[in-house]
Amino acid sequence: MAKYKKIHYPEVNFSDQGHIRHLHLGTPWVQGSMDIDQPTRLVHEYIERMMSWLLFVEPITVTSRHALQLGLGAGSLTKFCHKELHMKTTAIELNPQVLQACRGWFKLPPDNSRIQVVLADAAKEIDDPKWWGVIDALQVDLYDHEAAAPVLDSLPFYNSCRRLLTEDGSMTVNLFGRASSFDRSVEKISAAFGSQSVWTFKPTRAGNTVVLAQRTPLRPKKEVLIERAFTIGKNWGLPAEKWVRVFKPI
Repeated sequence: MAKYKKIHYPEVNFSDQGHIRHLHLGTPWVQGSMDIDQPTRLVHEYIERMMSWLLFVEPITVTSRHALQLGLGAGSLTKFCHKELHMKTTAIELNPQVLQACRGWFKLPPDNSRIQVVLADAAKEIDDPKWWGVIDALQVDLYDHEAAAPVLDSLPFYNSCRRLLTEDGSMTVNLFGRASSFDRSVEKISAAFGSQSVWTFKPTRAGNTVVLAQRTPLRPKKEVLIERAFTIGKNWGLPAEKWVRVFKPI
């Protein structure tokens, strides 16, 4: 009889700081947060910037699109895409305890026809052809309990990410961690997507840098981005007008 190696997941817990609830994986590092009074509000600046793909699509098309998160965290992006943007939304999460925590402590709704959490290894799951060419907004935020560097950060991984996207789809990825290298990560992303497809933000005060990569390179005029940013702020309360000032192609 074959022997299966039991996976030992880190402890999942939470802490409350005023009206903000934080998710932890057995360490002080914050893996995600929720405003208890406004559960769908995006608490962290870098999480807001993970929505910057909105700058590259017509706002009227958003509800017909499909968002995919690699790494559930506290469910912030999954809830926002589902409840605020009314998109079809999927998340891939390895740790079943994280899913239980999100449902129990972070007000993540149960699966239905418009939202689904897949318990799987993201690196393997995204190589299933059923996901290829169907994702409009891919959001990658994959960190272990130490949050030292992205768990998946290789050229083959980013090639697989590109394969998921529709022709006008985009990937946003959070680059953070004391053992990570922003320059090396951007080199791999550029090799997979092409340098003309890659945009970066300035780092947040917390040290997170969000990078966006497009399936098909687009360089909209500044006035188009400004107009879109205004609409994004008006419709969904995101600080998109600030994004335009701290966001540029590489």
